[in-house]
Formats: sequence, structure tokens, C-alpha cells
Amino acid sequence: MLSLLAVFIGGGSGSLCRYGLSFLFPATVYPLATLAANVLACLLLGYLVGIDLQNNTIKLLLATGFCGGFSTFSTFGKEALALGQQQLWSGLGYTLLSILLGMIALYVGIAIGQYSTLDS
Repeated sequence: MLSLLAVFIGGGSGSLCRYGLSFLFPATVYPLATLAANVLACLLLGYLVGIDLQNNTIKLLLATGFCGGFSTFSTFGKEALALGQQQLWSGLGYTLLSILLGMIALYVGIAIGQYSTLDS
């Protein structure tokens, strides 16, 4: 139960901080708030991995919860780096596939939403 609570509190805090960045970096032509969230979450997750936290509750609160709520890009970066360190082409393939499939899924989701009768 403590694990679930740690992820819940961390995730909520991360999401609130992500929302707060939109006030620091208002929407313009370039999505600075998203870029800042992605880079900061990667920095924090990298630090947490680097110090090798032994306390699982703190790890769930900060790494899984906060970083996950702040930006899932940090987890993506960690996994892509781990794959790339094992096998360069796997890491690059995972990165390109994630970006390509993500953009295709986004396009398909938009198309489905535009033709949906759910809101009509």
C-alpha cells in the first residue's frame, strides 16, 4: 500500500510541477515548457539512477512517480540509453521506432477523434 501511495503522491507532484512550467514558459511557437520538463526529468532520473537509491519507497516516489508525472520522456531516455549501451543499433532502433510510431498513433488518434460521433 505504501508503494502505491508513493507513486500516487510523486506522480501528482510531478504533474503539478509540469503544469507550473507552462506558466514559466507560456506557449509560443517553440514548446519550451515541454522541452524543459523533458530535460529536467531526464537530469533528475539520471541522478537518481546514478546514486543507486536503495530505499524502494523513495525510488517509487521520485523516479517512478515524480519523474513519470513530470515527463515520461525521462523513462524513455533511460530505456533507450540502456538498450544503446548493450547494443547500439537496438537503442537507435528503439528511439526511432518510438518516435515514428508515436507520431503515427497521434495522427491516427486525431483522425479518429475528428470523425468520432462521441461528442456530437
